[in-house]
Amino acid sequence: MSPVFFHVDLDAFFASVEQHDNPSYRGKPVIVGGLPGDRRAVVSTASYEARAYGVHSAMPLATAVSLCPHAIFLRGRYKRYEEVSRQIMTIFQEFSPTIIQMSIDEAFLDMTGTERLFGASPDVARKIKEKVKQETGLTVSIGISSSMYVAKIASGLQKPDGLTIVPDGSETNFMLSLPLNKLWGIGSKTQKKLEGSGFFSTKDIYLKSLPLLQNLFGNNTGTFLYEAVRGNKELKFGTEAKNHSISAEQTYDFDLTDRYAIDTALMELSLHVSYRMHHENVRSNTLALKIRYEDFTTVSVQETSDFPIANADEMFHRCQRLFSKKYIQGRGIRLLGVSCENTQSKTSPEQHGLFDFENSAKKNKLEEAICKLQEKHPEISVSKARLLR
Repeated sequence: MSPVFFHVDLDAFFASVEQHDNPSYRGKPVIVGGLPGDRRAVVSTASYEARAYGVHSAMPLATAVSLCPHAIFLRGRYKRYEEVSRQIMTIFQEFSPTIIQMSIDEAFLDMTGTERLFGASPDVARKIKEKVKQETGLTVSIGISSSMYVAKIASGLQKPDGLTIVPDGSETNFMLSLPLNKLWGIGSKTQKKLEGSGFFSTKDIYLKSLPLLQNLFGNNTGTFLYEAVRGNKELKFGTEAKNHSISAEQTYDFDLTDRYAIDTALMELSLHVSYRMHHENVRSNTLALKIRYEDFTTVSVQETSDFPIANADEMFHRCQRLFSKKYIQGRGIRLLGVSCENTQSKTSPEQHGLFDFENSAKKNKLEEAICKLQEKHPEISVSKARLLR
């Protein structure tokens, strides 16, 4: 039995939530990340109307203002986004026993062997899209393939509200039909290097041997390119996660190099993981950070403390420390991931520090209170100040 994977993207998620919650924003360019004049702010998400002007995530907000000055600029309501994300992930659980949530706005559904329960994959995908639309007012785009990598690419081809199916056995032909800029995972620098070496299509890559690609682009990038144009069937996402862990990772459309943008990304991931831990009533002493560079080199680092991570601020500061310890200065970043490993119930005994316990406990209680309040009253918006500067 061949595997069947759905990759589901929540279309322009933050901006779509804002347009749903405020009907006056619909059909207009919406940019989430900050207000004009916010010092060093970066774009978190841009609506499709704003993307038409060249605005994209991780772009300095000042650049977005110059490209689309008439846009609606908003500071993010992360807790609201988390609430909607959780609602949508719960819908996914009705259709698949295995959900691999990659970030707040994307997930893989392992649909292998579920046809007898739910029906044919295209019909199930349409049911998922319809249910998400009915219950949240939002659209999702779905890619279906026996390869997780191909499903990931397919989900982005007909956005928004798209559905792309790649039949089993046609993965390589599908990849060879794509222009080079649709090869997911390569950044602008890699694409320029490919074109500079005479590669202008996925077929150009396909026709070259693995040793030649490795010699031209290095072992990591060369191997990735060789496998990618063949459908990358062995590439699995999220399967390295350990039991009893809560994680989030994000692949960026453009390489992150600015430290403020990197810190903003780390804060968003920390918030996402922290809110999920509050929701599941667990804690962890072990924090892991994953960094994937522009050449596909991936490094990870983790740290176990005597004391549990108490709140999103503390998680963020630990992430900053781990990042500074591991990051190679000047290299572009394609992906960041944050994970709390070996989680335990908050009802189990725990050890506390002597000096900062009271302050950490207050922040923890505050975050829990905000989490519960916003679950009951989603119209209330509370954001982290770090994201507003």
